[in-house]
Amino acid sequence: MKLIIGNKNYSSWSLRGWLAVKQSGLHFEEIQVPLHTDDWPAQKREMGEIQPSQGKVPVLWDGDAVVWDSLAIIEYLSDKVGRDRFWPKADDARAMARSMVAEMHSGYQALRNQCPMNIRRRVEGASIDEAAKADVVRILTLWAEARARYGKGGPFLFGTFGAADIVYAPIVSRFMTYAIGVPGFAVNYMQAVWEHEWLQSWVEAAEAEEWVIEQYEVPERP
Repeated sequence: MKLIIGNKNYSSWSLRGWLAVKQSGLHFEEIQVPLHTDDWPAQKREMGEIQPSQGKVPVLWDGDAVVWDSLAIIEYLSDKVGRDRFWPKADDARAMARSMVAEMHSGYQALRNQCPMNIRRRVEGASIDEAAKADVVRILTLWAEARARYGKGGPFLFGTFGAADIVYAPIVSRFMTYAIGVPGFAVNYMQAVWEHEWLQSWVEAAEAEEWVIEQYEVPERP
């Protein structure tokens, strides 16, 4: 398999796709394409059919199968290696996990826009508007419910590391970058995600990158 990703410091969707393939346990080749550089249009042309998603990442190639969306990658790999590796076994827990993943995939636009992922950066006193604050409250509410109802088997949202933790990992990074205040249970959860060996490997690579995308270094403020 081949996984095409963007800059590790900035690309939240690439992180999700990469964690999904790591979770599958399958061998894959990582292909990194720096995004938003001066030669990005030329790079997309040179890649040709290897980027069927109009230059967006991540893209997973597995033989003749091409999957170009992080949630689709999770589902594809879940079908391939067994859903229990990604999703809780119990119907009620799995229902909540799938709903949380879908909500993350399609929502929280205010938080995304005002707090873009930037692993290397730390912002003190970041200001976010009411819409972004509502996103934060919603995320923390879901985390609290998942941990309280289904998290007794380990430090992650549903006990063991899975799809829900994969899609919320960039949120953990955002909360840390912008010093978003969270309650104690969330601090413990974030620490478990951040200290996971796969995320630490990603963070080390992100910190070593030389690319800088200016639009993500000066996020919008209300």
